[in-house]
Amino acid sequence: MLEIANAVAVITGGSGGIGKALAQYWIRNGGRVVLADIAEDALEKTARELRDAGGEVVTVLCNVTSEEDNARLADTAMEAFGAINLVAPFAGIIADGLLLAPDRETGKVTRKMSLEQFQKVVDINLTGVFLTVRECAERMINHGCRGLICLVSSTGSLGTAGQINYSSTKAAMSVFPKVITAEFFRRGIADRIRCVAVAPGYVGTPMVRGMNQKALEKILNEVPIGRLIEPEEVASLVGELYRNEALAGDVYFIHGGLRLGSRG
Repeated sequence: MLEIANAVAVITGGSGGIGKALAQYWIRNGGRVVLADIAEDALEKTARELRDAGGEVVTVLCNVTSEEDNARLADTAMEAFGAINLVAPFAGIIADGLLLAPDRETGKVTRKMSLEQFQKVVDINLTGVFLTVRECAERMINHGCRGLICLVSSTGSLGTAGQINYSSTKAAMSVFPKVITAEFFRRGIADRIRCVAVAPGYVGTPMVRGMNQKALEKILNEVPIGRLIEPEEVASLVGELYRNEALAGDVYFIHGGLRLGSRG
């Protein structure tokens, strides 16, 4: 079993949502955090809160789609704390829309998802994760670090209408742990650096809680536990995945029993 105390977590998308909750959880358990985000003011605000709580925190302004920024992020972690033990590439966006939207009266397509709308989500949610993992894992291997790469998939990976861009990236996150674990196994390092993914359902982030309340109520009617998943509950699962070294190469759902129907 690994201990969080003094372990170093690199968290992207760390200024809010699940990333912030994980940083808070990590600090409470005695860990150290390298916090990255593209939103500078929000990043510094979160860092101040963590430091006020007694945490050791270093911040990096990082565009996860940039190779240079990701390399700088990984190097900063090594320079500041001498190790990387948890890689949590939690930066992500949504840009929902239908692939094609036929008019209800004429049956003809009146709108379609733009390439920009599709590509932007892929760039951040997929390419960005690839770059963060690649750069951080390289430093972990080269410096003999032990720990976990924890990705964020989603129940959306099973296929949600209106999210062909987002669901595609989250389906990819379901495959990453299997591929990375197999590659590390071949190189004799899978016992030292593991890879998993967590797949939340509807999480009570400010964005979700602020959505149309009738739509939110409809969502909650489909969740057996009758409520949103708290960001802190996702963070707690990540902590257990980090501690338990028997957990590797798989996706761990945390959705309150939600099951998506054929129409998403």
